[in-house]
Amino acid sequence: MSKEEEFTLEDVFKDFPDEKINEMFKEDNVNKPPHYNQAGIECIEAILAATHEQREGYLQGNIIKYIWRYRYKNGLEDLKKARWYVEKLIEVYKEKHK
Repeated sequence: MSKEEEFTLEDVFKDFPDEKINEMFKEDNVNKPPHYNQAGIECIEAILAATHEQREGYLQGNIIKYIWRYRYKNGLEDLKKARWYVEKLIEVYKEKHK
């Protein structure tokens, strides 16, 4: 492609209404939030692979969730939530293995 034939992204979408362009590039924070997909791994998939169906699995899943996203969402607050779930998991484990 020669210099004369080069074009920009704006050129490609110049005939699209602004609302259509915004819709095309909008992040889906419900079904695929970007902070739950790092290094090509969807957080929910990691949770499903790492947990079991019991209460411990639920707690473990929440620990993974908050550790997974702390750098991308709520920082210290998410680390504190993860710690809360670790403490609860310890309680459940101790109760189960008396």
